[in-house]
Amino acid sequence: MTGAPDLLETVAVLLGRAGADAVDPVEAAARVAWSAVVEPGDAVAGMLVQGLGAERSFALVRSACDDGPVGLLDSCIDRGVPGAESPAPFARTLRVALERWRPRLARVDVLTTLEAARAVGARLVVPGTAGWPTGVDDLGPHAPVVLWTRSGRRASGPALAVVGSRANTVAGAEATAEIASAAADAGCTVVSGGAYGIDATAHRVAVAAGTPTVAVLAGGIDQLYPTGNVELLRNVARQGSLLAESPPGTRPTRWRFLARNRLIAALGAATVVVEAGARSGALNTAHHAAQLGRPVFAVPGAFSSSASVGCHRLVAQGRAQIVVGPGDPVEAVVGRRGSGRGHPSRDGGPTCADEPIGGRQDPEVVRVLDALGRRALGEQEIAVRSGMSAGAVADALALAELQGLVTHTVGGWTRS
Repeated sequence: MTGAPDLLETVAVLLGRAGADAVDPVEAAARVAWSAVVEPGDAVAGMLVQGLGAERSFALVRSACDDGPVGLLDSCIDRGVPGAESPAPFARTLRVALERWRPRLARVDVLTTLEAARAVGARLVVPGTAGWPTGVDDLGPHAPVVLWTRSGRRASGPALAVVGSRANTVAGAEATAEIASAAADAGCTVVSGGAYGIDATAHRVAVAAGTPTVAVLAGGIDQLYPTGNVELLRNVARQGSLLAESPPGTRPTRWRFLARNRLIAALGAATVVVEAGARSGALNTAHHAAQLGRPVFAVPGAFSSSASVGCHRLVAQGRAQIVVGPGDPVEAVVGRRGSGRGHPSRDGGPTCADEPIGGRQDPEVVRVLDALGRRALGEQEIAVRSGMSAGAVADALALAELQGLVTHTVGGWTRS
């Protein structure tokens, strides 16, 4: 990477003048390379980047794919990378990770990735630059290695994450509008996922109120999804920010939506769930927020409403505080303004180490199903698309076949 002046020049352009002065462009380019190889939230990659640096760790990983993990393991031990104090199990972890990353390593083209981002007016944000949201650092090794942003206005105040059902009720939309309006009046940034339903309502109210709003995308920064919200997302980009951690061109999938939820939770000083069914993805966001020590709120609804089952369960299980009025979540955010990020408040808020509600399906089966398209695919191509090792793909396909979810044909694997 050091011998690619065009590459480093493009990195500097996408970082902006202040960003290019603040960080090493070679390290930034290596982070982009990492982002093209790993799926969001890959903890092994996160530990290597944080412990060894992006450039060094990426070079060691490429060598390890050819020569074995010994050199990589030795470097991890020397630098005290967490887990390396137990070399044997850590070596096994590295071998599994290398198999997971191998299918994409040969296809990495950092310059093409950068040019694709530049084509849609996106900027590159990495740790150490002014635009990096420090709240995501609380994710530890699960933090994004880079972020891509399309922004017309940088958010400066504390943030409230507002999430909920895509198929919202009228009452849910009204509650969302009141909460987002209260957040705007208090100078808070509204963070959500840009989806239909509650997300879209929260963004629209913020845009109408003239307050910054952030939409976290599940795919690349050039993938405005869902298609029915494209104009709304463009308005968000003009008045606030679109954020993505996957490289441009990455399509949103069910797996990436779930991974995206941890960023929404980390960006908000508190999270409020307005409506959520029993297996809503919004409950996954609430789980991440609780794990991070952020306050979690849930808006109650009619006991007969299926759209409120998840909210009622959060409150009943002590995972969320009930929202009595629209200002409740906002008061929690404003009261945490001095912390700068979502560390636990004095009363702690709801914390829970339980498994997230929903998400009962094997996560590797979900990733394999996401990778399958309209035409039959071979296992190697599925490995590239899913970011999994060939062995893990074979196991997941076998399980999915037993469940009747996929079918093996002459041309490869397809959904049933």
